[in-house]
Amino acid sequence: MSNTFTVEYFEAYLFVLARISGFIFTAPMFNLRNVPVKVKSIFSVLLAFVVFTTLEYEAPNYSGTIGLTAVIITEVVAGIILGFVANICVMILAFAGNLADMEIGFAMSQSMNNVNNISTTVTGDYYTYVVMLVMLVSDMHLYVIKAIVESFSIINIGKVNIAVDFYVVLLKFLVDYFIIAFRIILPIFAAMLLTNAVLAILAKAAPQMNMFVVGLQMKVVIGLAVLVVTAATIGNVSNFIFEEMKEMIKTAIYYLK
Repeated sequence: MSNTFTVEYFEAYLFVLARISGFIFTAPMFNLRNVPVKVKSIFSVLLAFVVFTTLEYEAPNYSGTIGLTAVIITEVVAGIILGFVANICVMILAFAGNLADMEIGFAMSQSMNNVNNISTTVTGDYYTYVVMLVMLVSDMHLYVIKAIVESFSIINIGKVNIAVDFYVVLLKFLVDYFIIAFRIILPIFAAMLLTNAVLAILAKAAPQMNMFVVGLQMKVVIGLAVLVVTAATIGNVSNFIFEEMKEMIKTAIYYLK
Protein backbone atom coordinates (compact mmCIF):
# COMPACT_ATOMS: atom_id res chain seq x y z
CA MET A 1 0.00 0.00 0.00
CA SER A 2 1.12 3.51 -0.70
CA ASN A 3 1.64 5.99 2.13
CA THR A 4 -0.93 8.25 0.46
CA PHE A 5 -4.38 7.46 1.78
CA THR A 6 -6.95 7.90 -0.98
CA VAL A 7 -10.67 7.34 -1.33
CA GLU A 8 -9.89 4.07 -3.09
CA TYR A 9 -7.97 2.85 -0.05
CA PHE A 10 -10.77 3.90 2.28
CA GLU A 11 -13.15 1.92 0.10
CA ALA A 12 -10.87 -1.11 0.36
CA TYR A 13 -10.73 -0.73 4.13
CA LEU A 14 -14.53 -0.73 4.31
CA PHE A 15 -14.67 -3.96 2.32
CA VAL A 16 -12.12 -5.60 4.62
CA LEU A 17 -13.96 -4.33 7.69
CA ALA A 18 -17.27 -5.69 6.36
CA ARG A 19 -15.97 -9.26 6.00
CA ILE A 20 -14.10 -9.24 9.31
CA SER A 21 -17.04 -7.75 11.21
CA GLY A 22 -19.38 -10.45 9.92
CA PHE A 23 -16.85 -13.04 11.05
CA ILE A 24 -16.13 -11.62 14.51
CA PHE A 25 -19.81 -11.35 15.41
CA THR A 26 -20.48 -15.03 14.57
CA ALA A 27 -17.21 -16.91 15.19
CA PRO A 28 -16.63 -18.93 18.39
CA MET A 29 -14.81 -17.17 21.25
CA PHE A 30 -15.74 -13.78 19.79
CA ASN A 31 -19.55 -13.91 19.71
CA LEU A 32 -19.91 -14.35 23.47
CA ARG A 33 -22.88 -12.58 25.02
CA ASN A 34 -20.78 -11.20 27.87
CA VAL A 35 -18.36 -9.53 25.45
CA PRO A 36 -19.58 -5.95 24.85
CA VAL A 37 -20.46 -4.96 21.31
CA LYS A 38 -18.02 -2.06 21.57
CA VAL A 39 -15.16 -4.47 22.26
CA LYS A 40 -16.10 -6.60 19.25
CA SER A 41 -16.37 -3.50 17.08
CA ILE A 42 -12.99 -2.10 18.18
CA PHE A 43 -11.32 -5.48 17.64
CA SER A 44 -12.89 -5.70 14.16
CA VAL A 45 -11.66 -2.21 13.29
CA LEU A 46 -8.10 -2.92 14.48
CA LEU A 47 -7.90 -6.34 12.81
CA ALA A 48 -9.29 -4.90 9.58
CA PHE A 49 -6.62 -2.18 9.66
CA VAL A 50 -3.84 -4.76 10.11
CA VAL A 51 -5.18 -6.83 7.20
CA PHE A 52 -5.67 -3.72 5.10
CA THR A 53 -2.03 -2.65 5.46
CA THR A 54 -0.81 -6.02 4.11
CA LEU A 55 -3.43 -6.49 1.40
CA GLU A 56 -2.72 -6.32 -2.32
CA TYR A 57 -5.85 -4.46 -3.30
CA GLU A 58 -7.58 -4.79 -6.63
CA ALA A 59 -10.62 -2.55 -7.06
CA PRO A 60 -13.76 -4.64 -7.67
CA ASN A 61 -15.98 -3.89 -10.62
CA TYR A 62 -19.25 -2.24 -9.61
CA SER A 63 -21.34 0.70 -10.72
CA GLY A 64 -22.99 3.28 -8.49
CA THR A 65 -24.18 3.14 -4.92
CA ILE A 66 -26.17 -0.03 -5.49
CA GLY A 67 -23.09 -1.84 -6.73
CA LEU A 68 -21.06 -0.64 -3.73
CA THR A 69 -23.79 -1.80 -1.35
CA ALA A 70 -23.93 -5.18 -3.07
CA VAL A 71 -20.16 -5.68 -2.65
CA ILE A 72 -20.33 -4.75 1.05
CA ILE A 73 -23.26 -7.10 1.63
CA THR A 74 -21.48 -10.01 -0.07
CA GLU A 75 -18.39 -9.35 2.06
CA VAL A 76 -20.48 -9.33 5.23
CA VAL A 77 -22.24 -12.54 4.19
CA ALA A 78 -18.89 -14.20 3.47
CA GLY A 79 -17.65 -13.29 6.95
CA ILE A 80 -20.87 -14.51 8.56
CA ILE A 81 -20.66 -17.84 6.74
CA LEU A 82 -17.05 -18.42 7.78
CA GLY A 83 -17.84 -17.56 11.39
CA PHE A 84 -21.06 -19.56 11.44
CA VAL A 85 -19.54 -22.81 10.14
CA ALA A 86 -16.88 -22.54 12.85
CA ASN A 87 -19.41 -21.75 15.56
CA ILE A 88 -21.78 -24.55 14.58
CA CYS A 89 -19.01 -27.04 15.33
CA VAL A 90 -18.95 -25.75 18.91
CA MET A 91 -22.74 -26.01 19.12
CA ILE A 92 -22.35 -29.78 18.77
CA LEU A 93 -21.13 -29.82 22.38
CA ALA A 94 -24.28 -28.16 23.71
CA PHE A 95 -26.45 -30.56 21.71
CA ALA A 96 -24.48 -33.56 23.01
CA GLY A 97 -24.89 -32.29 26.57
CA ASN A 98 -28.64 -31.92 26.10
CA LEU A 99 -28.88 -35.51 24.86
CA ALA A 100 -26.82 -36.73 27.81
CA ASP A 101 -28.95 -34.89 30.36
CA MET A 102 -32.12 -36.35 28.88
CA GLU A 103 -30.74 -39.73 29.92
CA ILE A 104 -29.27 -38.66 33.26
CA GLY A 105 -32.24 -36.60 34.39
CA PHE A 106 -30.90 -33.04 34.23
CA ALA A 107 -32.96 -31.99 31.22
CA MET A 108 -35.14 -29.66 33.30
CA SER A 109 -32.12 -27.79 34.67
CA GLN A 110 -31.24 -25.33 31.92
CA SER A 111 -29.34 -22.06 31.71
CA MET A 112 -28.30 -19.60 29.02
CA ASN A 113 -25.03 -20.65 27.42
CA ASN A 114 -22.98 -17.50 26.76
CA VAL A 115 -20.84 -19.27 24.15
CA ASN A 116 -23.64 -20.39 21.85
CA ASN A 117 -26.34 -17.93 22.94
CA ILE A 118 -28.77 -20.79 23.45
CA SER A 119 -30.40 -22.46 26.44
CA THR A 120 -28.45 -25.57 27.43
CA THR A 121 -28.34 -28.06 30.28
CA VAL A 122 -25.65 -28.60 32.90
CA THR A 123 -23.71 -31.17 30.90
CA GLY A 124 -23.95 -29.02 27.78
CA ASP A 125 -22.35 -26.13 29.66
CA TYR A 126 -19.69 -28.50 31.02
CA TYR A 127 -18.68 -29.76 27.58
CA THR A 128 -18.80 -26.29 26.01
CA TYR A 129 -16.76 -24.41 28.60
CA VAL A 130 -14.11 -27.12 28.98
CA VAL A 131 -13.57 -27.32 25.21
CA MET A 132 -13.44 -23.51 25.04
CA LEU A 133 -10.67 -23.55 27.66
CA VAL A 134 -8.83 -26.14 25.60
CA MET A 135 -9.33 -23.91 22.57
CA LEU A 136 -7.58 -21.04 24.35
CA VAL A 137 -4.75 -23.20 25.68
CA SER A 138 -4.11 -24.83 22.29
CA ASP A 139 -4.20 -21.47 20.42
CA MET A 140 -7.06 -22.69 18.28
CA HIS A 141 -8.59 -19.23 18.54
CA LEU A 142 -5.51 -17.89 16.72
CA TYR A 143 -6.14 -20.39 13.93
CA VAL A 144 -9.68 -19.05 13.61
CA ILE A 145 -8.36 -15.48 13.31
CA LYS A 146 -5.73 -16.64 10.84
CA ALA A 147 -8.45 -18.26 8.72
CA ILE A 148 -10.34 -15.00 8.18
CA VAL A 149 -7.10 -13.12 7.53
CA GLU A 150 -5.88 -15.60 4.92
CA SER A 151 -9.31 -15.72 3.29
CA PHE A 152 -8.45 -12.37 1.66
CA SER A 153 -5.53 -13.96 -0.19
CA ILE A 154 -7.80 -16.75 -1.47
CA ILE A 155 -10.99 -14.76 -2.06
CA ASN A 156 -10.20 -11.27 -3.30
CA ILE A 157 -12.37 -8.35 -2.29
CA GLY A 158 -15.48 -8.20 -4.44
CA LYS A 159 -14.83 -11.71 -5.78
CA VAL A 160 -17.07 -13.57 -3.34
CA ASN A 161 -19.13 -16.08 -5.28
CA ILE A 162 -21.32 -18.33 -3.13
CA ALA A 163 -21.69 -21.67 -4.92
CA VAL A 164 -25.21 -22.80 -5.65
CA ASP A 165 -24.59 -26.27 -4.19
CA PHE A 166 -23.19 -24.94 -0.90
CA TYR A 167 -26.37 -26.09 0.83
CA VAL A 168 -25.37 -29.69 0.07
CA VAL A 169 -22.31 -29.29 2.29
CA LEU A 170 -24.45 -27.86 5.09
CA LEU A 171 -26.91 -30.75 4.81
CA LYS A 172 -24.07 -33.26 4.96
CA PHE A 173 -22.66 -31.54 8.02
CA LEU A 174 -26.13 -31.58 9.62
CA VAL A 175 -26.06 -35.37 9.38
CA ASP A 176 -22.55 -35.45 10.86
CA TYR A 177 -23.79 -33.06 13.56
CA PHE A 178 -26.01 -35.76 15.07
CA ILE A 179 -23.44 -38.52 14.59
CA ILE A 180 -20.67 -36.55 16.33
CA ALA A 181 -22.96 -35.59 19.22
CA PHE A 182 -23.98 -39.23 19.72
CA ARG A 183 -20.35 -40.36 19.69
CA ILE A 184 -19.52 -37.87 22.44
CA ILE A 185 -22.25 -39.16 24.76
CA LEU A 186 -21.93 -42.83 23.81
CA PRO A 187 -20.46 -43.87 27.21
CA ILE A 188 -23.31 -42.14 29.05
CA PHE A 189 -25.90 -43.62 26.71
CA ALA A 190 -24.47 -47.14 27.21
CA ALA A 191 -24.39 -46.72 31.00
CA MET A 192 -27.99 -45.49 31.07
CA LEU A 193 -29.07 -48.38 28.85
CA LEU A 194 -27.56 -50.88 31.30
CA THR A 195 -29.12 -49.00 34.21
CA ASN A 196 -32.57 -49.20 32.62
CA ALA A 197 -32.07 -52.94 32.07
CA VAL A 198 -31.15 -53.42 35.74
CA LEU A 199 -34.14 -51.38 36.86
CA ALA A 200 -36.44 -53.46 34.67
CA ILE A 201 -35.11 -56.66 36.27
CA LEU A 202 -35.53 -55.19 39.76
CA ALA A 203 -39.08 -54.13 38.93
CA LYS A 204 -39.92 -57.74 38.11
CA ALA A 205 -38.00 -59.20 41.06
CA ALA A 206 -39.30 -56.73 43.66
CA PRO A 207 -42.60 -55.18 42.51
CA GLN A 208 -43.06 -53.49 45.89
CA MET A 209 -40.10 -51.17 45.24
CA ASN A 210 -40.80 -47.76 43.73
CA MET A 211 -38.53 -47.94 40.69
CA PHE A 212 -39.28 -44.36 39.71
CA VAL A 213 -37.73 -42.99 42.90
CA VAL A 214 -34.86 -45.49 42.94
CA GLY A 215 -34.16 -45.14 39.22
CA LEU A 216 -34.06 -41.35 39.30
CA GLN A 217 -31.38 -41.26 41.96
CA MET A 218 -29.47 -44.18 40.47
CA LYS A 219 -29.30 -42.54 37.04
CA VAL A 220 -27.97 -39.30 38.51
CA VAL A 221 -25.23 -41.08 40.48
CA ILE A 222 -24.21 -43.32 37.58
CA GLY A 223 -24.36 -40.45 35.09
CA LEU A 224 -22.10 -38.25 37.22
CA ALA A 225 -19.72 -41.17 37.74
CA VAL A 226 -19.48 -41.73 33.97
CA LEU A 227 -18.82 -38.01 33.42
CA VAL A 228 -15.96 -38.15 35.93
CA VAL A 229 -14.49 -41.29 34.37
CA THR A 230 -14.74 -39.94 30.82
CA ALA A 231 -13.28 -36.55 31.76
CA ALA A 232 -9.92 -37.79 30.50
CA THR A 233 -11.36 -38.09 26.99
CA ILE A 234 -12.19 -34.36 26.74
CA GLY A 235 -8.86 -33.83 24.97
CA ASN A 236 -9.85 -36.28 22.24
CA VAL A 237 -13.27 -34.65 21.94
CA SER A 238 -11.63 -31.23 21.62
CA ASN A 239 -9.24 -32.44 18.92
CA PHE A 240 -12.13 -33.98 17.01
CA ILE A 241 -14.17 -30.77 17.22
CA PHE A 242 -11.19 -28.64 16.17
CA GLU A 243 -10.44 -30.85 13.18
CA GLU A 244 -14.07 -30.65 12.14
CA MET A 245 -13.92 -26.88 12.53
CA LYS A 246 -10.83 -26.62 10.32
CA GLU A 247 -12.44 -28.80 7.68
CA MET A 248 -15.64 -26.76 7.66
CA ILE A 249 -13.75 -23.47 7.35
CA LYS A 250 -11.70 -24.82 4.45
CA THR A 251 -14.85 -26.12 2.76
CA ALA A 252 -16.66 -22.80 3.23
CA ILE A 253 -13.76 -20.87 1.70
CA TYR A 254 -13.71 -23.28 -1.24
CA TYR A 255 -17.42 -22.71 -1.92
CA LEU A 256 -17.09 -18.92 -1.58
CA LYS A 257 -14.34 -18.36 -4.13
